[in-house]
This record gives sequence, structure tokens and C-alpha cells, in this order.
Amino acid sequence: MRFERRDHPSRLLTVLAPVGAIVAALIVAGVLIAIAGANPIRAYGLILKGAFGSRLGISEMLTRATPLILTGLAAAVAFRARLWNIGGEGQFYLGALAVAAFGMIPAVAGMPAPLAILLCLIAGAVAGMVLLLVPLGLRLKFGVDEVVTTLLLNFVAVLFVSLMIDGAMKDPMAFGWPQSVPVPTTAELPKLMDRTRLHIGLIIALAMAVAVWWVQARTVFGIRARAAGLNPRAAAFAGVPLGRTLVVVACLSGGLAGLAGAIEVMGVKGYVTTDLSPNYGYSGIVIAMLANLNPLGVILAALFSAIMFVGADSMSRALSIPSYIADVTVALSLLTMLVAIFLAQYRIRR
Repeated sequence: MRFERRDHPSRLLTVLAPVGAIVAALIVAGVLIAIAGANPIRAYGLILKGAFGSRLGISEMLTRATPLILTGLAAAVAFRARLWNIGGEGQFYLGALAVAAFGMIPAVAGMPAPLAILLCLIAGAVAGMVLLLVPLGLRLKFGVDEVVTTLLLNFVAVLFVSLMIDGAMKDPMAFGWPQSVPVPTTAELPKLMDRTRLHIGLIIALAMAVAVWWVQARTVFGIRARAAGLNPRAAAFAGVPLGRTLVVVACLSGGLAGLAGAIEVMGVKGYVTTDLSPNYGYSGIVIAMLANLNPLGVILAALFSAIMFVGADSMSRALSIPSYIADVTVALSLLTMLVAIFLAQYRIRR
């Protein structure tokens, strides 16, 4: 038995790979649910009911999907150009901290709400850009592997956030709890649904997904970034400025992750804490792979993950099964997706 690379991978196989991966992951997770003593069909029904069965469930699912879309886009943009950005978590936190720091400026509280929101979003995006440009600079200048540097910078960023919210930026009204000062009211994102946490950050995330898709599919930069990812040597020989292209990719990728942190603070939390992110940055990597690095596919992958995370809480209470089954299912989806991508590119020969 041997594996033979397909000359022209089928478009149908490429499209069906994510679907097959998710189905396979659900089957394996269903076996684990059965071992735990519950009916898998009923468990999945309760997950869907928890995510779609009420106004609150729908709003919470979409609220959870918002940062996942942005961190998924951040990973997809970088990976397509072979810039292995594993630092989405740190960029998320630094973007959130930048919003809180910018909100401490007295002039921001007196600004009109649209201007304050715009400037805070830009501050968060710029913070994420800066954190990714550092490892990129080390790669371009000294050949340092960005997988290691971006991963380690996650811990540096979170510890720096902890230092600031327990020191210079600590809220004096938090009764000793380590959290930042709240963002000004003028910088809070408007709600999309009354009496819910759903905010216009969802619209921003969807708009960014469409914009990234358009940039990758319809612009010279998008073609250059894809060429740099497919074959850097051939792209350089064809005249693609690799260094400059990767700098722009890093700005876009880090900016999206920083924007996710800014939106989470401005739309949901209102202040920064060290538990602001339930691993949104790392989940973005899974979402990017499930979407096969397609910006529009990131939306669907993020919704799938949000459904699992939100619906699993309801299922857990009803069946007394740990809600960690959602994390297991999403992780299995990544593994099965890698297998599906491989089989879409290679055929088995006897």
C-alpha cells in the first residue's frame, strides 16, 4: 500500500472534507457519550436545543462565535502565507489591554460614541499587530522559528496583562479583585438584542470575514500571499517581495486577533481580567483548519464550535455528563480534518 499525490485534487472532495471531518468527530464523540451512560442522539438533541431553543441560547451562541470568527480569521490569514501564528491568545489579551489603557485617557470619555468606539478598536488591532511583528522580525532577520516565539509570547502577554491589572491599571472599585478599570460608556458596543449580551461586534466580525475573503481572492496582495504560502522560492523568483508581503500578513493576522480582544472587552466584559478568554486564540487555530483556511468557511466553523460550547452546558445539566465533551468534539474535529485534508490530496494505491 502506498499514498500517491493527486495531480488535481477534486473540488468536491475539498468541499466535503470539513463536513466529513465533523461527522466523524461527532460519531467518535457519540461513542464517548455512550460510554458515559447517555444516549448520543438525545445528547446531541439537547446540545441543539441549548443553542437554538431559546432567545437567550441563540444570543449566547452568536456572542461566543464573534471572537472565534476573528481569531479563526487571524490564524487562517497567517497560515495561508506559511506564517505560523500560534500567538493568537497573547494578541487577543494585548488587544483587550490596549482598549482598557486607551479608555483611561480622560478625553476618550468625552468623545462621541462612534469616534470613541472606532479609536478603541484601532488601538486593540494595533496592539495585536505589534505582538506578531516581533516574532516575524526575528524570523526575517535571524531565521528564528515563529512557532516557538509566538507560542511563548502568549505567556508573556498574559503575564504582562496580569501585572498591569494588578498594578497600574487596577480598578480601585473592584474590592481587591485583579481587573482593569472599566472602559468608558462611550466606548461600549451597542447591543443587537435587548436584555442579551449580543452586540454589533458580530456584524464587525462577519464584515471582516467577507473583507478578508475579497482581499485574498480579488487583490494582488492576496495572490502574493497565497503564492508565498504555496512555494516561497518560486514566488521570490517571480518577483513577489516576500518580506514585505509577510509584514502585511502579520499586520492583518495580529490585527484581527487584537480586534477580537478589543471587541470582547467593549461588547461583553467591560474590563480586562486574566480569565477573559476561554482559549479563544488557540480555538482560532482549530477553526481555521476546520475551514480549510477559507475566510467564509471560518464563519461556519466558528458557529459549529459556538454551538458545541453553548449547547454542551445545557446537555451537561440534563444528562449529568461533563460539558468538556464539547472540547473533546472540537479537538476531534481538528484531528479528523487533518486526515480528511490528507485524503483529499492523496489517493491510496495498492
